[in-house]
Amino acid sequence: MSTHIPLAPRAPLAILPPTMTQDPAGSLLSLPPPQVPLQALGALVAAHWGMTGTLHPLTSERDQNHRLDTTQGSFILKLANPAEPAALTDFQTQALLYTARNAPDLPTPRVLPMRDGRPLLPTPDGALRLLTWLPGTPLAHLPRTPGLAAAIGTALGRLDATLADFRHPAADHHLLWDIRNARDLVPLIPSVPTDLRPRIAAFLDRFQTEVAPALALLPRQVIHGDFNPHNLLADPARPETLTGILDFGDMTLSHRICDLAVAASYLIEPADPPSLLVPLTRAYHRANPLTAQEIALLPDLITARLATTLTITAWRAARYPENAPYILRNAPTSRAGLAAMTDPKALITTLREACESPT
Repeated sequence: MSTHIPLAPRAPLAILPPTMTQDPAGSLLSLPPPQVPLQALGALVAAHWGMTGTLHPLTSERDQNHRLDTTQGSFILKLANPAEPAALTDFQTQALLYTARNAPDLPTPRVLPMRDGRPLLPTPDGALRLLTWLPGTPLAHLPRTPGLAAAIGTALGRLDATLADFRHPAADHHLLWDIRNARDLVPLIPSVPTDLRPRIAAFLDRFQTEVAPALALLPRQVIHGDFNPHNLLADPARPETLTGILDFGDMTLSHRICDLAVAASYLIEPADPPSLLVPLTRAYHRANPLTAQEIALLPDLITARLATTLTITAWRAARYPENAPYILRNAPTSRAGLAAMTDPKALITTLREACESPT
């Protein structure tokens, strides 16, 4: 169960930064997803959840996921990567349960308990969970509009406001995707396309000396960590209403503004960056008010997320070429976004004015 404790500087979870492991990206990003036969997974579902049906494989970066179609409906079967500590899987599971209790109208997956009431099944290949299937089309396949950007901002603001009081002993773990750890990307820079290396290397240097100290002073809480268009669903007939918020696998205790920066990094119109960033940020601010210091740091944090996406995906695609199309699905958008982030001071002014405006 979720343990309610004060936010501590570091929880005693043995997840080391990449500089302290043999692999520069850490084991969770270095190991491929598990590959348990469908028959074995089906047998576990039948034995522990009392369901039978057809399993359809789904693509995933770290886990082994399937859609389970049964006479009772469709569900998501998630087998966690065996490198993921049990405490971390429990953290994600308890966050889903907490959100369902405290914000039931947010479209997050519901955890289906086993026959004995437990929310997950430990196995030698990773923890197994069964979640509700959420309908809708990934936002990555829908037109990007100001209305959709505002819907994303409102949903994320409400989710972060809900999670602000959530506590778990495994929350404060090291995750390379977490923007606050951007400096740890340096060992992976050789994997980045040659034309991007100088800019990313220079930015990471500045992140260490200027951005990170300012970020350390900003509010911290549990965040979703990956509000990207592949993890958000909507009804194509009503695209400004989200029907699904997926993938809590990158949750961590970080800075609240990092969650907004992640979402913003996927909503940059190269010809006019503020066109979507303004409605996104304004909607978030109305749902979960930002401080002036958070807004001032947002452009740098967006850049940090873009650098993170381009660096990690390049490294993983080279390591797992058979999964490269999935791994690199966000790289073109991130590359275009990075090229468009040329005037952070003007963007700060625009975002601040938008949040201060009553309309």
